Amino acid sequence: MLEENVENPEVSQTGTQSEEERRDIRQRFPTLKPVGRDDDEDWDIPVELLEMYEESFKEMREGDIVKGRVVKVSESEVLVDVGFKSEGIIPLQEFGDGPTICVGDDVDVYLEKMENQDGLIVLSKQRADFLRVWGTIKDAYDDSTVVEGKLMRRIKGGAVVDLFGVEAFLPGSQVGIRQIQNLDDLTGTMIRVRVIKINKRRRNVVVSRRVVLEEEREKMKVALLAELEKGQTREGVVKNITDFGAFIDLGGIDGLLHITDLAWGRVSHPSEMLAIGDEVKVMVLDFDKERERISLGMKQLTPYPWENIEEKYPVSEKVRGKVVSITDYGAFVELEKGVEGLVHKSEMSWTKHVKHPSKVVAIGDMIEAVVLKIDKEHEKISLGLKQIEPDPWETLEERYPTGSRIVGKVRNLTNFGAFVEIESGIEGLVHISDMSWTKRIRHPSEILKKGDKVDVVVLGADKDNRKISLGLKQIDENPWMKLVDTYGVGTPTKGIITKVHDRGVVVELEEEVEGFVPLSHLGQDNIARPADIFKPGDELPLRVIKIDPDSRKILLSVKEYLDGQERDEVEQYMKKYGPKRITVGDHVGAIDEGEGETPTTSEAKASEGADAAQPEAGSADEAPAAETVPEEKPEEDEGEEKPAP
Repeated sequence: MLEENVENPEVSQTGTQSEEERRDIRQRFPTLKPVGRDDDEDWDIPVELLEMYEESFKEMREGDIVKGRVVKVSESEVLVDVGFKSEGIIPLQEFGDGPTICVGDDVDVYLEKMENQDGLIVLSKQRADFLRVWGTIKDAYDDSTVVEGKLMRRIKGGAVVDLFGVEAFLPGSQVGIRQIQNLDDLTGTMIRVRVIKINKRRRNVVVSRRVVLEEEREKMKVALLAELEKGQTREGVVKNITDFGAFIDLGGIDGLLHITDLAWGRVSHPSEMLAIGDEVKVMVLDFDKERERISLGMKQLTPYPWENIEEKYPVSEKVRGKVVSITDYGAFVELEKGVEGLVHKSEMSWTKHVKHPSKVVAIGDMIEAVVLKIDKEHEKISLGLKQIEPDPWETLEERYPTGSRIVGKVRNLTNFGAFVEIESGIEGLVHISDMSWTKRIRHPSEILKKGDKVDVVVLGADKDNRKISLGLKQIDENPWMKLVDTYGVGTPTKGIITKVHDRGVVVELEEEVEGFVPLSHLGQDNIARPADIFKPGDELPLRVIKIDPDSRKILLSVKEYLDGQERDEVEQYMKKYGPKRITVGDHVGAIDEGEGETPTTSEAKASEGADAAQPEAGSADEAPAAETVPEEKPEEDEGEEKPAP
């Protein structure tokens, strides 16, 4: 290569060139001179050499693609000699991800500029590659031809595709028919694309893989619809998974594989059996050609598990299975894939009232149960858990015969009685009427509390209704036959008032026996409100006027007792319990308390010591009837059965 400063060639110094020839050479090549010569000195250059030098410039023009040779490769640049007076520098990245460039390699480059401000020639590898295949790219664009390219790398918004050695842009929206989550799976692979946009000046090429896939899919769909029939078995690829099923690409059109058609057994979510990209075999269950909707099934390719179900699981036979689901009313047990049975909560325990199945079993438990019933038509099997063990109520009468004495624990108290546990899970009822021979019990809490251990007597057992009646008072002998002798009619005694009624007072005698003193037998006449005179805890002198051991009632009288007593004792009683004089203040106070009844004239006379008496109604001579307590359902302890009384 000829440089502007050249060594003086071995030519005659005496001047083989004329002055006119030298002047012409200097005008054509003003910067050319032999090394070591001054401008005013005479020198000669062979004409052939000058012509070769000039010819090299005539063969290269800006905008041409020229051949060059790599003379140096650095970390970021490549030095290329194209036969010009200087080499060109090309960024290493323009050589792309292809084969490694080496010194001595021949390359085609684009001559952008003959000389830049540094006196270097400006070259471009990318522009040379682009222009070299521009015609092919433009023809593919004009003809909508499908071409192949290699997906090189992922960039923001899409990917770079090597198309005939030129980098083309593949937008993310044009990669596939559906959004592809991971573009790295396609990196390095050859893909079929169509050129959808070009710009020569900006060297911009945009391609699309999606349009190619859509066209291919449309062709496949037309062919598939022409041959698709109900009942066919076809292969497909899982394209998408939802909560209700999976969409299967059959090759041009998608079908829905519903979650209920995945397997005969229980499937909580399609992802338990499928993953996107899986190749599966399915059966066409239904096909709507006009709406292009296809229903698919997988379980239909396997045998129906309910076939011969009665032979596989006979009634009354023990089976073993896994608890797969729990509801408020029971637990579902999987006996095999596609076959489940229900253990209702009422079939979980002989003795306990199971409020929720989770108190007995948990999901994942392996349990044994007994087949109770099979409904093949509706695909139902009833199972029993408690039937694994003997029914304790069947032998209850033998183990607890009537009249036997046992020890139990008070588990619950109600208005009508107490429930006593006699063994694990079995409770009997002690009714309120069976708690005391002599006392009128208004609530079991008066003599019992929860957790107490008590001795009781079995009064009766009903295994059919699962009830057992117990008695507390029956532990002791009935005292009323002896009380007839102790409290015969006319017997004087004393009693402590325990309760005051409008019709009389209840008193407690010796031996914890209760009796009743009617209003007319309290020793005072015309008593409107006994509570104004008598208080609980007052002691009264009494005489027995009636005793009924069958109904367990004793009637007593103060009046009968005072008859025939000394005057001093009568006056002392009248002084203590006689009617009190009513003042205006007492009357106003009674009105303020809502008790504003005006005292009668007879009461006023009684306060002055009048002896006149008005006859009482006959009903006042009878003890008040026993309070009737409704047999309410008790509050049940969790997980326990409460037998009715």
